[in-house]
Amino acid sequence: MTRPFSPRDRATPVRPRWKARAGMLAGLALMAGCASAPMHYYTLITPAPIPPALATPAADAPAVRPAGPAFELMPVSIPAQDDLPQLVIRQGGQGVALLQSERWIAPLADEIRGALSADLSHALGSPDVTGLAGDSRKAVRIKVDVRRFDSEPGQRALLDAAWSLRLREADAQAPTLACTSRISEPVGAGYAALVQGHQQALARLAGQIAEASRALADGTARCPAG
Repeated sequence: MTRPFSPRDRATPVRPRWKARAGMLAGLALMAGCASAPMHYYTLITPAPIPPALATPAADAPAVRPAGPAFELMPVSIPAQDDLPQLVIRQGGQGVALLQSERWIAPLADEIRGALSADLSHALGSPDVTGLAGDSRKAVRIKVDVRRFDSEPGQRALLDAAWSLRLREADAQAPTLACTSRISEPVGAGYAALVQGHQQALARLAGQIAEASRALADGTARCPAG
């Protein structure tokens, strides 16, 4: 028997099935697109150089410098706004952006410390003896505080740091050498070029710290010029 018509039937619109299916498919496509966005991971630690014994020396290669002092590199501090897994880039004078698909492979403070440790070891020709109990060799204790770590794609990678040195075996009254460095590296387009610029800035900072560490160990403590 046919049900009699009710006014409620006119007040309740029925959504066509094809529209419901289209909405469902669009939602699934959006979710799939988000899930398939590629993630890129970066490191500030450059590949290890070829050991001198394995490299082919050039005819006019400079003489190898004597090894400098061993060193202890303390944990590095960084600005809170940069202490994130994502790359943080500047946009204009006030804006910043977090790049969700461009990330550091490890916490940024650890990446900077690892890069500086490797670069310092290469520049000094001596190891990082941090945490080696019982090591009695002459060593310089290094503390680095990064004050600015600016990333401007296609423009520059800026590193501004305050750092201090003191001989590990010195007593508490021994003077501490305190210096600052501001290093800006021009960079090309792309995030890989930006990270490479930061690698070069850290290598330059390590070179300055290495020179000051040699001077401190020789009793002629001074900050690098410029």
